[in-house]
Amino acid sequence: MSEECNHDCEHCGKHHASEEECRAAERREAVLGAIKHKLVVLSGKGGVGKSTVAVNLAFGLASSGAKVGLLDVDLHGPSIPTMLGLKGSALDVEDGLIVPHELSGVKVVSVDFFLPDPNQAVIWRGPMKNAVIQQLLSDVTWGELDYLVVDCPPGTGDEPLSICQLLQDGDVSAVVVTTPQEVAAADVRKSLDFCEQLKLPVRGVLENMSGFVCPHCGKVTYIFKQGGGERLAEEAGVPFLGRIPIDPSVGEACDEGTPFLQANRDSAAAKAFVPVVNTILQEK
Repeated sequence: MSEECNHDCEHCGKHHASEEECRAAERREAVLGAIKHKLVVLSGKGGVGKSTVAVNLAFGLASSGAKVGLLDVDLHGPSIPTMLGLKGSALDVEDGLIVPHELSGVKVVSVDFFLPDPNQAVIWRGPMKNAVIQQLLSDVTWGELDYLVVDCPPGTGDEPLSICQLLQDGDVSAVVVTTPQEVAAADVRKSLDFCEQLKLPVRGVLENMSGFVCPHCGKVTYIFKQGGGERLAEEAGVPFLGRIPIDPSVGEACDEGTPFLQANRDSAAAKAFVPVVNTILQEK
């Protein structure tokens, strides 16, 4: 390897700023090479339940027997640790590599695990964010995985851009989450354009909070507009994965730190989510 990699690296043929960056890229390529499928969960709108979808997608895939990792790159508002009862937990380091938490067969990593105070605000600029995301890919003992599910923050900023560019060499695709109303769909359209510009395949659009199912009588009340996610998918020419209804058991499961697919398999949301997981499993 050349001592200075400030041009095209003699070792790997790619451009790196330094030998250290080249070695990090090598580690990242080795780690990602052991992961068959990477699923990036995106949304142009906050508050659509993206993290809830990421958690239950990961645990749904794991329940089928798949080896799954769950990476939370929502650096400013990581929700995954709370949803899994891991808030305030730290990660072990072995031989210089980060060892993920493991729950029900899912390996979990979040930036929240590295903060000395779980209530501490993360105030980082773009280069720092990119460096952290690179480390979460290259310096974690993910091992061999069938799926790595990545929970991104809302929007099309530094974190989604970094993770999608770092994962672009290999089988990577996006699951885009929206809610039915137009105010959400308008922002989510930008996520679909983001994927198009990056040439990132879209597995499909998932409509969350699609009607409230009364737990007593089973009647569905559409609190928001109906069908916004399906129309969005049709406009973009991408698959529509399905609708997940508003279900009180989902909020309870998140607060208790248990995926709703495990906490209440008979809930309306869990039943609606099963075919979504099956669709992902069928698309090898």
